[in-house]
Order: sequence, then structure tokens, then C-alpha cells
Amino acid sequence: MGLELAPVSLAAIQRPVDRELEAVFSELKRIIASDLPNIAEVNRHLLRMRGKMFRPTLLLLAARSSGGIQPADITLAAVVELVHLATLIHDDSVDHSVLRRGQPTINALFSHQVAVIMGDYLYSRAIIELVELDDPEPLRVMARATNEMTVGEMRALMAYDVLDYSEEDYEALIRSKTASLMSAACEIGSLRAPVEQRERLRRYGLYLGMAFQITDDLLDYVGSQSVTGKPTGLDLKEHKMTLPLIAALPRMSSEERALVERLMADADPSAELIASVVAAVEARGGIAAARARAEELARQAEAELEGLPPSPYRDALRDCLIYAIERRS
Repeated sequence: MGLELAPVSLAAIQRPVDRELEAVFSELKRIIASDLPNIAEVNRHLLRMRGKMFRPTLLLLAARSSGGIQPADITLAAVVELVHLATLIHDDSVDHSVLRRGQPTINALFSHQVAVIMGDYLYSRAIIELVELDDPEPLRVMARATNEMTVGEMRALMAYDVLDYSEEDYEALIRSKTASLMSAACEIGSLRAPVEQRERLRRYGLYLGMAFQITDDLLDYVGSQSVTGKPTGLDLKEHKMTLPLIAALPRMSSEERALVERLMADADPSAELIASVVAAVEARGGIAAARARAEELARQAEAELEGLPPSPYRDALRDCLIYAIERRS
């Protein structure tokens, strides 16, 4: 069976777990609550920035496809979202980003110091909740995932200004930085399932997460600020090596490669220079190659789902793959 790439909305995917996602959001508010005015003020901004809750959705759908949702799954889904939020806050601070989902980042609205401390606060609150559940298995899975994410952040720092950054380097980065948490969400949701099913969902989440990140990187080349919430070309402006550029570089002419080198040497490249590099990347097949790799990973994830018992929740997980590679934001 192959993926049919008709667009699918996240709202439709989330419909089978809508009620539980509302409970997850309430749990999130409970966990991060603080009497300290500074933390409470940042929390209000965080909750206004409520994201798409994609990772909690994966956990809940995995739980549904593995026998049902237990009360602890609501807390675990909130913990997964907390860790994701903490990572975004630290990412924005490291990158000096001023916008996230079209809204000011914590570091832009407050300070880099506040952003680092708030990221740490969210991580520590997540750990407290995991310990209080008194179940070592989700704690083990999340400990491994957060460690992998930290390694991914370090790999990301190595992906700036380096024109010999390979596809293997890039895939190691996205496997750690993005896919590890999606994989953990799917594995935690399936902890009560047979080992084979749990392993299938873990691998499904890994392939999905990699496809998701490649698509995210593609949006920097083909998206628009009104849709993505960040300026198109921002990765290039920040000298980040992502798959479209990595795949296109070996096929570029000496003149095109000189353009890329000029961009990487410029602390504040112009919109015209960025547009020229984007055009060269597209002309040399970088965008097509990245899209093909995302689709290949989605097919690998789909193959893992084939080993699960048929259910509407398995179908929703399959739709997550289409959403991941066909989304526009």
C-alpha cells in the first residue's frame, strides 16, 4: 500500500482524541503553574502560544491503537509537550530568533536569560511529573529521548557555515533533534502493547519525525511567512545547512557554489542573495531531492503501521504521515 498524498488536516487527525487533548492542555497548565510572578507571566505567554499538540496527539493515538487511554497517558502527553516547549524555548534563544508561530519568542519578549531559565523550569517540571507517576518505563524512554535531543542540539551547532556537511550528518542531526521525541511519544503511548507492536510504533515515530523535519526545512525554501510564521529563507540567512542545500551543492556550477560561499561568509546576507541561492538550490534539484527523501521515510513509517491491528486509530496515525509531508506550516 502506498501513501496517497491528498491533503489531510491536523484537526481531522485529532478528532478521535479531541476530548483527551483538552485534558492534556488542562494538565499542562497545572504542571507549569507557579506562584512566582516572573514564571507566571512567562507561562501566560507560553499558553497563548499553544501549538498544534502534534506530539501529544501521537502519544494518544498510539495508546488508542494499543488498547486504550489511561489517566496516566494524559499526564504523559502533557510531559511530552512540555519537553517539546522547553526545546523550542532553548532553540529560539540559541538562534536569537524573534518569532515563533508568528508571535514573539520568550527571548525576544523577555531576555535570553529568562528563556534559558524557563526552558530549564519546564524540563524540571516534566521530570517531577514522570517521577511522581512511579513507573520507570516512561521515565526511561523520556530520559533517553531528552539526552538524544541534547546531542541533536550540539549537532545543530556544527551545521552552520559548513559546506561539506553531508546527508549522513544531517540525518543524524534530525534523528536526534526532532525524531527522537516523536519516537518517544509513540513508544510511551504503546507501553502496554506487545513488544513487537511497541517497537513498530517506536520506529514509526522515528521515521515520521525525520520526514516531518525535512518538510519543515523545505518550508524555508518554498513556504511563506504568512503561513509558516517565520520569514522564508531564514535558515539560509542564519547559515544553516539543511537537506535541500546539501543535496543541491554537488550538482551546482562553480558560479552557483560561489554564491553559496558568499552567502555563508556574509553575516547579514541580503534578500537578493538569499533568493539567488534558493533559485540555485531549486534548479539543481535540492528541493525535489529533499521532498523525495521525506516521502521515502514516510513510506518506511507506513510499513511499520501495517504490522498493527486495523483500527480507526491506526488510520489516523497513517494520516499523520500525510500531514507531516504535505503540510504548509
